[in-house]
Amino acid sequence: MFAGTGTALITPFGKDRQIDEEALRRLVNFQEENGVDVLIPCGSTGESATLSHEEHIHVVEIVRDEAKRAKILAGAGSNSTSEAVMLSKSAEDLGVDGILSISPYYIKPTQEGLYQHYKAIQEAIDIPVIVYNVPGRTSTNVNVETILRLAELPGIAGVKEASGNFSQIMDILANKPSDFEVLSGDDGLTLGLLCLGADGVISVASNCCPGLLSNMVRSARNGDISTAREIHERLLPLFSALFCESNPIPVKYAMGRMGFGDGVPRLPLTELSDRGKTILNPVLDSLGL
Repeated sequence: MFAGTGTALITPFGKDRQIDEEALRRLVNFQEENGVDVLIPCGSTGESATLSHEEHIHVVEIVRDEAKRAKILAGAGSNSTSEAVMLSKSAEDLGVDGILSISPYYIKPTQEGLYQHYKAIQEAIDIPVIVYNVPGRTSTNVNVETILRLAELPGIAGVKEASGNFSQIMDILANKPSDFEVLSGDDGLTLGLLCLGADGVISVASNCCPGLLSNMVRSARNGDISTAREIHERLLPLFSALFCESNPIPVKYAMGRMGFGDGVPRLPLTELSDRGKTILNPVLDSLGL
């Protein structure tokens, strides 16, 4: 359902740090015009943690209304199961195609707790759930056994794997049901994972270069590894530079340069430092961004 190139959309703000609706609509159009298959509003790149519930739902609504072709995979996670269920139901009511649900952060549940969390979410809604495993942000890894157990639930459609653990991801790919999607959560690992059988990517970098990312993923999935590798190598400096400081600080700066919002996130995230700009600007210039 969510194979191909997905973009973890930034949430553009104006100088007053309020949502820049016009810039968000232009961003949706920019993504679709450049071949992106899936749009993901209100993930960690979209600063969901600093959006009120009303803002969160409004951002999803804007993306849903503006999108003409791409599927909508709405961020709807929380470390509170009841809150995650509420956000998931709200997204479903808006008519999105599925939800992306980050594993509970900060409170460090057991593997059984993780299973029960996702089980409760998928039982509460009738649209697919993509598990988002990013232990670098949550401090808890959703291990292989738990992922495969979740894959047996009817509402769990796949996993966004951002553990960076190739061994773990290969285990999932080797043992998952055939209809369970594995999506890369790390731009730099995407090509390697596609070659191993992954279905696509949920990308940060595709905010600013959706055409190149889409071409890379499409080429790899069609077996044209030479073209995919050429694009991958061209984009490697960007993949690195976009994480010179905490995501989404660098990508918000890049998108501000391109006219999508003012380029600054909400506190406690701050504007990209001068050192960060010296790292990122030459890479953006080299790509014509």
